[in-house]
Amino acid sequence: MNTDISLKRINKLAIPALIAGIAEPLLSITDTAIIGNIDTNATESLAAVGIVGAFISMLVWVFGQIRSAISSIISQYLGANRLDIIKNLPAQAIGIVVLGSMLILLISYPFAKQIFQFYNASGVVLEYCIIYFKIRIFGFPFSLFVFAIFGIFRGLQNTFYPMIIAIFGALLNVFLDIILVYGVEGFIPAMNIEGAAYASLIAQISMAIISFILLVKKTNFSLKISLPFHEEIPRLLGMIGNLFIRTIALNTALYFATAYATDYGAAYIAAYTIGINIWLLGAFMIDGYSSAGNILAGKLFGAKDYKSLIELSKKLTKYGIITGLIIMSFGVLFYNLIGKIFTKEDLVLAEFNHVFWIVLLTMPISALTFIFDGMFKGMGKMKFLRNVLILSTAFGFIPTLLFFDWLDYKLVAIWIAFTIWILARGIPLMIKFRKLFYPLVKS
Repeated sequence: MNTDISLKRINKLAIPALIAGIAEPLLSITDTAIIGNIDTNATESLAAVGIVGAFISMLVWVFGQIRSAISSIISQYLGANRLDIIKNLPAQAIGIVVLGSMLILLISYPFAKQIFQFYNASGVVLEYCIIYFKIRIFGFPFSLFVFAIFGIFRGLQNTFYPMIIAIFGALLNVFLDIILVYGVEGFIPAMNIEGAAYASLIAQISMAIISFILLVKKTNFSLKISLPFHEEIPRLLGMIGNLFIRTIALNTALYFATAYATDYGAAYIAAYTIGINIWLLGAFMIDGYSSAGNILAGKLFGAKDYKSLIELSKKLTKYGIITGLIIMSFGVLFYNLIGKIFTKEDLVLAEFNHVFWIVLLTMPISALTFIFDGMFKGMGKMKFLRNVLILSTAFGFIPTLLFFDWLDYKLVAIWIAFTIWILARGIPLMIKFRKLFYPLVKS
């Protein structure tokens, strides 16, 4: 089998994946920008959007790992020319993850107040968290459904349809945000933070509908669940389990960051909210090349083409770092203007500008980590990814945060911890990759 890993082929996968990947952070960043510019209680509303966004992102990332697991298995079977064997697997996998998401919705909804008190929210900020969450959480099952279908398309080496779905969802969210948050005089009352939540929910439902239609019309896979379970279900669940634990570790870092920022005060959590949303947007842009690595590495690994796998890693590393440097340069060029898109509060802007340089510095560093992270997911090496992230959180992020917080660095402490955390995740992956595959080619 000959798999094309030219720049043209990589970009054909990476650029649509990049656009598709920013759908979820773009929903949050749109809410952040629009909520930050309302007339009343903008800082408290912005803080609430940041806290709830962190929790929902945690849920989506933990359970959304179905995308990587499905993509890995499908791409490996595609590489081995055995795709017909797994025709009933995607429907079973999607059924399992959507059922799980419904259980999470039922469990979390009644305990919204307790959840966000755990994040140190109180007073008006806590009240807004509850309002925003109790609407947005209903979009959670739809998000996971979309993620799972994205995984199917990725496994089939197709990132175009996920891009179309993501563009539609993002544009619809922006349109609805403006109308529902600010209102239309004489037609729709201004709904403020509730409007932002409804906009996100409607966008997520719409993306799920389009995903369903494209899967049925454009692939040979059906969403009709049939029994018995496919023989790959145990391996799939094993992958999801390892990614689940891994993502718990990832979101432990995000929880500590959000809780500490909230404890510093409303201006700090508002500034952190802007910073983390920009970081996530940049991360998902870089993740376009990671997605290409996920897709192509799975196929090459399934075909046992290790020489091309090594060549792929070199190319993706170069392209990813260049993308990270471009994002960083853009941030430097517009350093004093970016924060003003999200808020007019001087205190919030001051805190944001104080740490934004660290956010930008992480971009090219993140590229290395995300590229190899994506390749390992594509090859199904989920156990190693799990262990690396647990160790980097426990011995990298948390001690660094505690130390610099003790020095009273506040938001700077959080972003130094993120930088150390990204490095501690990436370096072991690069070393492990060399040990696994370079000897296979030399022999």
